Amino acid sequence: MAMAHTVKVVLGSVAFAIFWVLAVFPAVPFLPIGRTAGSLLGAMLMVTFQVITPEEAFAAIDLPILGLLFGTMVVSVYLERADMFKYLGKLLSWKSRGGKDLLCRICLVSAVSSALFTNDTCCVVLTEFILKIARQNNLPPQPFLLALASSANIGSSTTPIGNPQNLVIAVQSKISFGKFLSGILPAMLVGVVVNSAILLCYYWKRLSNEKDVEVAQAAKDVVDEEDVTSHRFSPATMSHLACTTSQDWSSAIDSITQCLPINGDIGHAGTLRNRISFSEHGMQSAISGGAEFMKVSNASKEVAGVGGVSQKREEGVSVGRYVRTGSRMSGLKEGFSHHSLEEKEIPMERWKRLLWKICVYIVTIGMLIALLMGRNMSWSAITAALALIVLDFKDARPSLEKVSYSLLIFFCGMFITVDGFNKTGIPSALWDLMEPYARIDSAGGVAVLASVILLLSNVASNVPTVLLLGARVAASAARISPAEETKAWLILAWVSTVAGNLSLLGSAANLIVCEQARRAQFFGYNLSFLSHLRFGFPSTLVVTAVGLLLIRNY
Repeated sequence: MAMAHTVKVVLGSVAFAIFWVLAVFPAVPFLPIGRTAGSLLGAMLMVTFQVITPEEAFAAIDLPILGLLFGTMVVSVYLERADMFKYLGKLLSWKSRGGKDLLCRICLVSAVSSALFTNDTCCVVLTEFILKIARQNNLPPQPFLLALASSANIGSSTTPIGNPQNLVIAVQSKISFGKFLSGILPAMLVGVVVNSAILLCYYWKRLSNEKDVEVAQAAKDVVDEEDVTSHRFSPATMSHLACTTSQDWSSAIDSITQCLPINGDIGHAGTLRNRISFSEHGMQSAISGGAEFMKVSNASKEVAGVGGVSQKREEGVSVGRYVRTGSRMSGLKEGFSHHSLEEKEIPMERWKRLLWKICVYIVTIGMLIALLMGRNMSWSAITAALALIVLDFKDARPSLEKVSYSLLIFFCGMFITVDGFNKTGIPSALWDLMEPYARIDSAGGVAVLASVILLLSNVASNVPTVLLLGARVAASAARISPAEETKAWLILAWVSTVAGNLSLLGSAANLIVCEQARRAQFFGYNLSFLSHLRFGFPSTLVVTAVGLLLIRNY
């Protein structure tokens, strides 16, 4: 593609530069509007500067990618409501044999779950759970947080639904779900093992100590002995609050609202306040009836997490479910009859919830089977999402509010901005210079191509890198053979995804883990940029190189 007119090149470069700065550094002092607004600003400037026409801008928005992204996010919301991630969390702590065993489990579970439910979702729901395990077992949190973020990135490279850049690659390349999976799966499995080995080498001594002095003191300060042995773990939720008065409940909700993670749904705080008020009213009624002991049963006391994927689900508040009295007072007959009636209704509610969970899992498995059979990925995901909405048989607004619409808008703006930058001719000119040295049919060419992808993914972010390089890399490889074209797409997916492990800013999953860990109530931990870089830089280079040797033409 020839270079455009000089004015168009300059204005297009300015618009793309503004988009890039706001996308990589969303809190810049001179324009702290965030990534989503930054992408829309870049798109608007491309049209205003007449780099592209309004019609070309609308045409640049890739609806199949947005549909696939929306469908997978809705499915993830319902899977979280069906306790899928709570079961994954229990799998981590089940018969754990110490820090090293726990580290390996985290690497495996996060890799597999991120391949099926996206890396961001995996990191959102497992971060605080992992922090609780580390604190309560007097283990240093740092290696486990690094294991979660890095393995989630590596695992997400395996499938088209693992991360946003893979969605783009799968739609543009038209590679089937099964071919995508079989092409990268060997690299992913070996990459997870290598990444785990590097983590063990880095933290072998600290994980070998029976107790980490600093962590033990921190755990002692915030967790008593009974809570360590009896606490029910739940992924990415706020800890249980033991409050009794209305003022305590009110202050607790205020503190929860303030501690909601990034992208959390603050609107649910009002719902929680209403439910707590209802519980308090019920307690007062039970006390006035002469009960000596009362237990308030609430199947879920948790608040939603980040990215819009956690969902607070309540089986129902049962006030006075268990009442013990010293004498059979006639005034309590009504309470006892209510108790008996509720005891009969509870099993039915449990069976309904169990059946609903099974349906959620069946629909999700059906979606994965449809994807493996080569069905249209976007419509398969949307169909599964709508099936779950119908099966839920209630207002879907609370669940749909958990979808990250800001991410969808960000993609729209990014599609327009990148398309405008492509029309300046700069990316094509740069690729023409690199193409002779980045041929896919030689080891040296693959190394050069991987280095370019690795660098751009950390400088310009991985999704824009895929949009800028994807078609050019594929066209260059297609001139060799169709098989090499497929391999080029898979290499782009592998390297652009694993590149996110290099630094803390390289991947949204890294930032989610960092922010979730920092804001976790009682178990907070600050994962610094340098601590991540010391591990991430060598791990990324080694895992990327090993994976490139295992990606084949399938």
